[in-house]
Amino acid sequence: MSDEKKSMGAASGNIPLPQVTFSTFVMSLASSALVPLGEVPDPETGKPTENLALAKHSIDVLSMLEEKTKGNLDDEERQLITDLLYDLRMKYVLKTR
Repeated sequence: MSDEKKSMGAASGNIPLPQVTFSTFVMSLASSALVPLGEVPDPETGKPTENLALAKHSIDVLSMLEEKTKGNLDDEERQLITDLLYDLRMKYVLKTR
């Protein structure tokens, strides 16, 4: 096994990680926005918490990514980021009403 593969296995705790694609990257960003929205428990405390400023920042990052990649995504990738942003924005709006 190469040194690079050994270090990657050690860094990941020998847990297989998904292949890095645009879709997995965007889903990871969207998932991390769910924590400050209080939709999933905080990984450190195990309890749901809200930080709407951080949630908005995460949504803004995804929105910027959508804008910067416009015209460079396939239909599936474009639809994924559009759908994720819609869902996150609706959750944010409901929390700020």
